[in-house]
Amino acid sequence: MDLMTFFGGIIGAGVIVFVLSAGGMLRFLLNWEAIVLIFGGTMGSVMIAYPWASLKWTKSSFMMVLFPPKRPPIAEVIKSLIALAEIGKKNGIESLAAELRRLPHPFMTDACQMMIDGVDIHILRERMENDINTTRLRHQQQTNVFNSAGTFAPIFGLLGTLIGVVQVLRNIQNPQMMGSSMAIAMTASFYGIFSANFIFLPIASKLGYHSDEDILTREIIAKGVLSIYEGDVPWLVAKKLEGYLSLALRRKAKAVATRA
Repeated sequence: MDLMTFFGGIIGAGVIVFVLSAGGMLRFLLNWEAIVLIFGGTMGSVMIAYPWASLKWTKSSFMMVLFPPKRPPIAEVIKSLIALAEIGKKNGIESLAAELRRLPHPFMTDACQMMIDGVDIHILRERMENDINTTRLRHQQQTNVFNSAGTFAPIFGLLGTLIGVVQVLRNIQNPQMMGSSMAIAMTASFYGIFSANFIFLPIASKLGYHSDEDILTREIIAKGVLSIYEGDVPWLVAKKLEGYLSLALRRKAKAVATRA
């Protein structure tokens, strides 16, 4: 389990419960009409916005946030590629077949297998680029689903507030009904803002982080495999990978700063 996600959820929920309890508002929070409006409306909007091909991965994406996949560190990936370069330079590309089972990433295994099979380097490059682009697109679609949910939820909260205000005006001479209507108005806004900023948008951010890590790993592998296939010496392979990693991290940092 991702401990940062777990502790973040505990801290965030604890703070909200504490504040509501201190203000004596916790008992008014459970309002099923508001819950159905916010979460049902958000779900409906997401279903309209995205096809089933994207929505069917929503459960696995949510589980990925709680239980992220185990990926080898970038340093381990680079170390493995340098070791492959040394073996390939010394004993030939065919000798890498004995190392396939010990490679730390499935993408590296597939790429090395194609290299051993003698696939043309241009075809190998194209296939690896297609794999990276397809993976990036799939990850982006999942991130967009939760980003959209985070956009829709506060709007439904505002809609719930408007509905509650209309009910208040209709029952202005009935204090009991006015209280029920005001409860819908207030809790709808709460659930809309809470679900967007505590559930949907954080999940989208965490998925984006995992996607960036996965894509960077695959790009490093592709760069290393092509360098090995071209017959570069291990020293040059290491320098290429280190330079590419530094460039990729700088681009990532610049992109994050731009989004902020």
